[in-house]
Amino acid sequence: MKVCVVLPTYNEAGTIGEVVERVLSSSPEVDILVVDDNSPDGTGKLADDIATREQHVRVLHRPAKAGLGPAYVAGFKDALARGYDAIIEMDSDLSHDPGDVPRLVRSAAFADVVLGSRYAPGGGTRNWSKGRERLSRGGNLYARALLRIPVNDVTAGFRCYRREVLEELPLDRISSEGYGFQIEMLWRAWLAGFKVVEIPIVFTERRSGVSKMSRSIVVEALRKVAVWGTKRARPPGEPHPRSVAART
Repeated sequence: MKVCVVLPTYNEAGTIGEVVERVLSSSPEVDILVVDDNSPDGTGKLADDIATREQHVRVLHRPAKAGLGPAYVAGFKDALARGYDAIIEMDSDLSHDPGDVPRLVRSAAFADVVLGSRYAPGGGTRNWSKGRERLSRGGNLYARALLRIPVNDVTAGFRCYRREVLEELPLDRISSEGYGFQIEMLWRAWLAGFKVVEIPIVFTERRSGVSKMSRSIVVEALRKVAVWGTKRARPPGEPHPRSVAART
């Protein structure tokens, strides 16, 4: 399976080198695409330097900060155009353990979307404040209640998509930014009849840099989930024809 790990960056100079090194150490066969939003701290230049030394790394430069969702969509389109079989989303601040990449890849052999889940049995968080944990768990409960997606961690940002999913989803109509993007992508994949599985991971609070979470991101997600919830949409009775579940 040809795999691309997409790393969106904005001011991640303190961690980008270690993230890339550890991903390639755990999974030397994967490729990495850094999608940098013109980071003023020089993250894009650091990524370029890494790419000159490492054949498995490429950098996609965007002109300005435009949100997590659009950065991922740009990365997805690039990876699809280059023929990857699976595309992994991953934070660039070491919140996600690069050592878990092989587990996501293995699970993609029997699922269309693999979530690295904090709230599945065996998963968890580390070094989070009580407020951050309440916000995350509350957001998950809210989205699950309104959308009825049968997973524990709908806002998970560490995930793997098989190319068939991304080819079938309307990427140009995905308008969400922030973690609302994660909810929308999962909701659309589930509604289309793709198979979703969760594997437990431990999410560790970033050790450097500044979190991109903001009040506007939270409000956007709450508002959009409420709108999607009014649709009362359900997945089809049969798996999507391109789902791995349709082959068994």
